[in-house]
Amino acid sequence: MHMSCSMKCLARNPPLCAHANHMLCKTEDVLSFWQMASIIFGPGNMHARGLRILSGSGTFQYGPFMCGVQRRWKKPVDSARTRLEGRTRDHRLDKLMVQLRNLKLALAVRELISQQRNEYASLQLLSKWRHEVGLNIEIGAFLKKYPHIFQIYMHPVKRNHCCKITQKMTDLIAEEEAVIRENETNIVQRLKKLLMLSTNGTLNMHALWLVRKELGLPDDYRSSMLPKYPHDLYLETPDTLSLVSRDDELAVAKIEEWRKKEYTEKWLAESETKYTFPINFPTGFKIEKGFREKLKNWQRLPYTKPYEKNDLHPIHNVERIEKRIVGILHELLSLTVEKMIPLERLSHFRRVFATEVNLRELLLKYPGIFYISTKGSAQTVILRESYSKGCLVEPNPVYDVRRKMLDLILSGCRNIGELESAAWLAEEYDQGSCHELQNNMCQVDTANTILELDTDSDSTERSVLRSM
Repeated sequence: MHMSCSMKCLARNPPLCAHANHMLCKTEDVLSFWQMASIIFGPGNMHARGLRILSGSGTFQYGPFMCGVQRRWKKPVDSARTRLEGRTRDHRLDKLMVQLRNLKLALAVRELISQQRNEYASLQLLSKWRHEVGLNIEIGAFLKKYPHIFQIYMHPVKRNHCCKITQKMTDLIAEEEAVIRENETNIVQRLKKLLMLSTNGTLNMHALWLVRKELGLPDDYRSSMLPKYPHDLYLETPDTLSLVSRDDELAVAKIEEWRKKEYTEKWLAESETKYTFPINFPTGFKIEKGFREKLKNWQRLPYTKPYEKNDLHPIHNVERIEKRIVGILHELLSLTVEKMIPLERLSHFRRVFATEVNLRELLLKYPGIFYISTKGSAQTVILRESYSKGCLVEPNPVYDVRRKMLDLILSGCRNIGELESAAWLAEEYDQGSCHELQNNMCQVDTANTILELDTDSDSTERSVLRSM
């Protein structure tokens, strides 16, 4: 009874409690003291009276002894990075990016092999270069995953394992180069439209080199293609490509063609299609309250078209500026072969296209138009309207060839056993067809001799029976 009264007195009197705590520390029995207090008052009363301590130790978390310490709660961070992590994902596009990353790795390994003199390389040599192409697995395991692209064999002289490119993949690479050469006119028009999108009609050659695959340019476009069209393009400096003259017939954006199609085929009102963009949200996208009304107002908001000069119609409204940038990015992605471009390479065109904003933050604000995939080796911006079920809606010749290459990646090890068995049978037939024919002839001859002997024995038996 005396102990319970003293404990109540300590709980109600913080200075007395501090003095008592000091006295108990001298007796080295602090833990047993507070355990006894928790038994007397109970855990709920201890928490209500501010006498909670950390479990397993004698230090106080908060209470009368820590009344001067304030605990601050951090506000949730809202940035482009957090929104990128919490966005609604498109699993089909993410899966496509993983497959395209494997294709890029296979093409990088193929480039290393093609640089060799005899167009083959040993696995020991490739294992030293695997980090240069970004492989994080053993080179042998990677090559065996794609037998339709890489052929592993034993060298007849050196007696080590080597790798070469299959004939099927070699034919597809040659086909892609031929298709690019045949479509030089379309490539030049694409470059002219890019130059018309820029503010001063120029492009940096280094930035253009980084996106040559996305634009369908050959690797030697500087020496093989540009000198053929001096009336359209010319090199102002070694690092600057300039436009000779503006072509108003090419100054029609892809989005304007879509609006015309919507207006004529679906009989929509001009006010509903004049400034709109196609919206396609990913599966599972949560539409918050008031989002539809904001999107409807943004769709009807006028803006300067991509190929129109902004200097003639200066814009001071932030939303209209953002809508103009969205139109420029939409047209830039529409000019690419696969309607996608890495975000890092897209940032090289910020100044020349007057899009000096946080591109990732802007793209995340419009998830129905753009999608940023973090799968693969980099963050890639994809035009959502151009894809359906992981495939391009409007394919082109270069995309068709690259899709065939991707099919070799997706095939994996399928049907490789049938091909090997067919090749083995053909080789065995070429080498041993004569021996098989000779053996068959010998078997036919022995069978005929046996039949002749049987007939002779039967005739002798019949003659013996008649004589008897």
